Amino acid sequence: MAAYAALTSLMHILDDLNHHPSPPISIHQQQFESLTQTATSLQQFLETYNSPVAHTNEADPLEIRIAEAAYAAQDVIESHIVDMIKLRKSSGAYHGRIHSRGETSTSAGSSTQSNHDRKISYVDNLYRGLKKVIEDMDLVKKEAMEISVSEAQLQRSVSTSGGSSRSSIMVGFGDASREIMDKLTNGVDDRRLQVIPIVGMGGIGKTTLAKHVYAHPYIKEHFDICAWVTISQNFDAREILCELFSQANKKSKEEMSEMSEDEVGLALHKYLFNRRFLIVIDDMWSVDAWDKMQNFFPDNWNGSRIVVTTRQSQLSSQLNKNYCLRLKLLDEVSSWDLFSNSVFGEESCPLELKKIGKKIVENCRGLPLAIVVVGGLLKKMEHTKECWESIRTNSSSVVNSADEDFCLKILKISYNHLPVYLKPCFLYMGVFDEDRAVRVSTLVQLWVSEGFLRPQSGKSLETSAKEYLNELVDRNLILVHELGSTGNIKRCKVHDLLRDLCCREAGKEGFYYVTGQHKSEALNRQRCVVIPGGTSKDEVRDALQSMPLARTLLCHCDEVVLMPESRLLRTLKAFDTDRCGSHNYWFYDLFQFVNSRYLAVGVQRASEIPSSITFLWNLQTLIIFHSTSVDASYILGMTQLKHIEFHKGDMFMNYTPNFPQVVMNNLQTLKGVDLKFRIISIPNIKKLTAFNIELGNLRHMVKLESCRFYEPRWSLDTFPHSLKKLSLGSHISSWELTGKNLEMIGALPLLQKLKLERAGFQNGMWETSEEQFPSLKYLELKWCHLVSWITDSSHIPCLEKLRLYAIKKLEIPSEIGEIPTMQSIHLEYCSESVVQSSKTIAEEQDEIQVRAVLFNNSNNQALRWSLAGPNFQVEIDYF
Repeated sequence: MAAYAALTSLMHILDDLNHHPSPPISIHQQQFESLTQTATSLQQFLETYNSPVAHTNEADPLEIRIAEAAYAAQDVIESHIVDMIKLRKSSGAYHGRIHSRGETSTSAGSSTQSNHDRKISYVDNLYRGLKKVIEDMDLVKKEAMEISVSEAQLQRSVSTSGGSSRSSIMVGFGDASREIMDKLTNGVDDRRLQVIPIVGMGGIGKTTLAKHVYAHPYIKEHFDICAWVTISQNFDAREILCELFSQANKKSKEEMSEMSEDEVGLALHKYLFNRRFLIVIDDMWSVDAWDKMQNFFPDNWNGSRIVVTTRQSQLSSQLNKNYCLRLKLLDEVSSWDLFSNSVFGEESCPLELKKIGKKIVENCRGLPLAIVVVGGLLKKMEHTKECWESIRTNSSSVVNSADEDFCLKILKISYNHLPVYLKPCFLYMGVFDEDRAVRVSTLVQLWVSEGFLRPQSGKSLETSAKEYLNELVDRNLILVHELGSTGNIKRCKVHDLLRDLCCREAGKEGFYYVTGQHKSEALNRQRCVVIPGGTSKDEVRDALQSMPLARTLLCHCDEVVLMPESRLLRTLKAFDTDRCGSHNYWFYDLFQFVNSRYLAVGVQRASEIPSSITFLWNLQTLIIFHSTSVDASYILGMTQLKHIEFHKGDMFMNYTPNFPQVVMNNLQTLKGVDLKFRIISIPNIKKLTAFNIELGNLRHMVKLESCRFYEPRWSLDTFPHSLKKLSLGSHISSWELTGKNLEMIGALPLLQKLKLERAGFQNGMWETSEEQFPSLKYLELKWCHLVSWITDSSHIPCLEKLRLYAIKKLEIPSEIGEIPTMQSIHLEYCSESVVQSSKTIAEEQDEIQVRAVLFNNSNNQALRWSLAGPNFQVEIDYF
């Protein structure tokens, strides 16, 4: 929702100015309080506001006015910041920034009378500009407060039958159907009342599966009473209970018209008592609905069951902690079977249409609802190549536009039901290219940069962002694409249909503009501009010609050579670690955007970061792709920085013996640095990647969770006990890892992931003990000199995954396979002794999966057939 995001962003700007140690401007206290109060009131209004056009394709006029008022306030404040910093630049003032030579400059020159007069004029303009903005916001607030939220919330929609307009074709759910049938009828084994959740994203077939099982003759015969009710997002508990009672005792709901909610519930409870019943509660959105009904379902100890379909994974765990059925997208075969049945029924698809049809099915991405909708469309069209080809070329949009009731509205219900603070986060997923798996760390930094994360007491914005992400995953709106080695979400993505929904809703609300999808005339009032991959240079040039109000530029194509015109830019993303692009930018060009919060770019050759970076008063994330080392001394003292990352090249900081120590309290991530830590204090650092580091300097980093060090130089000091991930290695040569070093690492109580590269174990031996590695889940050894490994299954009690790369002569101890939590062993280019020992473990422990990648030679070709087994996978690298 653009309005809520705009208000939250405005609140962040005010808060940043209020708490900055050296704010670039000062807002009159009365105006500051008025803006804060009005923005807060409008936020609270939106949190309970039911838009009358929420279920249409129209934007809400009131929300648009709220957004525009908030944007206008941002424009006044940030434009004034730009003017004041430009004035400061002209006077040469650096506000006490620490320079690379250790000097402290309080001013580069005294202000002239002309600059003094301009400053007074700017302050006066700010006051008058904010006065007008506050008046406009007050008018919008007055209109908002006049709306009766309670009347809007009275609207409800409860479906009262087990029927459905969706296709009842059951394809690809054979195993799921048998599993649910077994859960429903295994009353002999477990006679207690059970709730059986069926979980999955909208349109995946939860209702279809439940309806198929519900209608099965054996189910009808097995249960004394069967009843079905569908719940919408605004449920009425009394009406739901009335419907269930009406279906159970075959009486009219009119007979219950004078009964209260509790009276209906007690009557239902009495009727169900001592009867074996099956109740299906379809499309449950909130645990509140369950809380209001569950006491009216008696536990008769006779095998009664309650089936609940829901899109929210978190809700399923509240209904049943031990079981839920999670529906997955259909595979290629099942998708084709469903499509073919939808179009041709019992007949076969003509051969001349099969190839085109499979392309259409592929575009549906395994979502049953999408397949049924496009199949229904093709069923009514001529079965010719020309017709089918026209659908194939537009199948992604056809899936969403062929039938609003079947697809868009179903998916949009999920969006409409989101809490208002989650809507901007979900819509933002549409800024990434289709099928793009997004790094969670990148997503979190961007959400924070955009300013639409609601602050929560006692939590950082990054922590809140991860909670928001988990909530969207639980609601099946964001998919987990890849888990990290310790089980955290590493990458995520959205289904194409949901991404299309994001783009449509964002376009309707003016939340962001995607080049090539809208007319360029709208650019002059867009705040967020997205340049997708494959965009031509001409389209890029046209998009960047006129961006006076743009705050965000997200570029996913490789060639961008033109800098945007907007002086108000806050977020510029033209690089990520998965798609480097080219080195398009000069540091001097980048640092003209003084309101920058997030910069991620490839930079052309330069030996140092210029002093102009110090004017970026609110820079929080700096990600640079650079091919050589860069002197980054001017970064020291930039108090707002949270994340600094250098990729390919590295950053260093010059210092002299008298260089004063700098404290950077906000810094959480520091990657690609060659740094002497005695010149900088980073007490709140969480992620650290560094070269040539003296490890003894880590003791004060009490919040450090993840670190990667290259060319480590040991001093016998301890790592912080907060450490969860540790990687030590060298790009050049082996380094010595002593017994004391290993004891130090093994003593870390929270360490879950350990990676060692080119480490030389003392005498080639490693002997563990019970006191070591209490939490370690993932262990990786790469090019390490390790000949003998002595351990016991109780020494690394939580180990789940072992990865060995280019290890020679070692035999993996059989005790590793006896660790209760052990799941997998991954080998790459290891010697035959390593591979054979892992084969022994696989034969003794069926549940452990082993994967071995071998070089292509005659010996390994022969080994391949002798090693392969049910839980042992062998691959030959032919390249």
